[in-house]
Amino acid sequence: MVRTLKHHSGLWMSLLGALVASIAVAACSGNGGTANAGSDGPMSADAPVVHAVGDVALGKQVFRFETFGNEAFWTDAVRLQQGVVAAGVTPIKALQLGLMVDVDALDATTQAAIAAEVKTDLSPARAPLLNNPATTIKLINANAIIGIVAKDSSNRGVIDVTHGSKTGASCALCHTITDASVFNLPGGGSIGKRLDGRANHNLNFGALLATALNSRAYYPMLQLALNANGGKSLGRAPTGLTPISTETEVDAYLTNPAFYPVGTFDDTPDGNGDGMHNSALFRTDLAAPWGTEGSIARLDNFSNLVYTALLDPTNLTTPGGRAFLRKLGGVAAGNEIVDGYIQVLAATGVSGYPYVQASGHPAPGTEEAPLGIRVDDTKLLAMNGYLNSLQAPPGVVTDVSANARGRELFRSNCTACHNVDQGKSVPAFTVAMKTIFPGDNPLVLLANRDAPLNPILDTPGNIFDDKMAVVNASLRGGIRGTVMPLLLDLARKPNFLHDNSATSLDHLLNPIRGAASAHPFYLSGEAQRNDMAEFLRGLSAP
Repeated sequence: MVRTLKHHSGLWMSLLGALVASIAVAACSGNGGTANAGSDGPMSADAPVVHAVGDVALGKQVFRFETFGNEAFWTDAVRLQQGVVAAGVTPIKALQLGLMVDVDALDATTQAAIAAEVKTDLSPARAPLLNNPATTIKLINANAIIGIVAKDSSNRGVIDVTHGSKTGASCALCHTITDASVFNLPGGGSIGKRLDGRANHNLNFGALLATALNSRAYYPMLQLALNANGGKSLGRAPTGLTPISTETEVDAYLTNPAFYPVGTFDDTPDGNGDGMHNSALFRTDLAAPWGTEGSIARLDNFSNLVYTALLDPTNLTTPGGRAFLRKLGGVAAGNEIVDGYIQVLAATGVSGYPYVQASGHPAPGTEEAPLGIRVDDTKLLAMNGYLNSLQAPPGVVTDVSANARGRELFRSNCTACHNVDQGKSVPAFTVAMKTIFPGDNPLVLLANRDAPLNPILDTPGNIFDDKMAVVNASLRGGIRGTVMPLLLDLARKPNFLHDNSATSLDHLLNPIRGAASAHPFYLSGEAQRNDMAEFLRGLSAP
């Protein structure tokens, strides 16, 4: 879809997410806010759209375990659980993939056995339970692997994925970790009590998907080479995939961290390879418009988009899905993605789709239902309430004096766009691409799109603007650019900027990255960068 365009971009979650227009939301300010030196935040009247909320207790269950029927996609199309069995995935391997294990879902005997084994060297001889693929199946059946949701699909009264039960995916897969109170695998997952809303920075989603027997069924979310684009491919890999690419070729793309980085999720079913770093989903009452590019006004619309497109992309084969791709990326590319996907599904024996259990089919092309599909609104609003209620983790302060100096540096340098107080709503304006990314020198990939969509623009060879190329704030009448994040839980964050291009806070603030790079707001002295980093790691939301 988007693909029609050119050579890069990935934007689709946004893509997805936003579809059209949420012109309901107030248009964003053009180039960010303004602030005097030493201020506490931008002087902007823009405010986030207040989304409706439902029952928090229900929302907790929705966030953790709701699939809206996508278990049929992940089991019958992608065949993830079959791949886990065939590959003999052990609990240790699951942790290496960045998966998290909820200890509270396990019986007392299993808890005690795992707790004893993690005190050893984890070799097969010393930790037989954690090196046994049968234990992984037991964890799945107990719904202990966070975000991989097992369902009693055959109504047998028991969950057993080796005898008819199916597994789907929930929001918790990317947005929950544990407290690692039982075990933490450096660079991987952990075992402990759930901490909902926190980004899983170690999830290797590409490698997890490659474990499935039919990762080709995720075709629209892969980096593709389209005839409509002259065979050019947009994304991190040098070449794109096609409908006749083999499972081996698809898995080689997914398991290469240079193409599909750890901690990222490609949320733009546009045929472009642009996985973006997982983000937090706590204190969503403070959030600005949704999607990096600011294209989605309401959280429930964002969630609906996730479930109706990203977690079951077979919905893209519906008339509403095809219309969506054609509108955003052009007729030729949109049709080519859908037709190619149908070819892949047929070639791999997938039938009976789409799978998501829609509660309504409003007219497509709106933010509420980009593809003309909306899942249960009561559950979506309940999840709004739960995510609003989730508290952010406290900041980490190791040097009070450095933190105070960093605060003054922040007030003098950063408050045209960011608040000092993270308990305040994030400024809701969109920062123009040229402001946040001075090196942006885009080509026009698709000049004519229906209002309010702007032309599709993309800077060749750069990932930063890819997500904003096709789906951006123009969907709701705004500009092409990026919106502000909450500056919380930064002590745990391994990479910065949504494309992972800054590898630490020091790197983010270091002029070595260059004046034309994304977010080129630097401090020349190492001591100042250290003070600023100390302040940022210490930020909390009261």
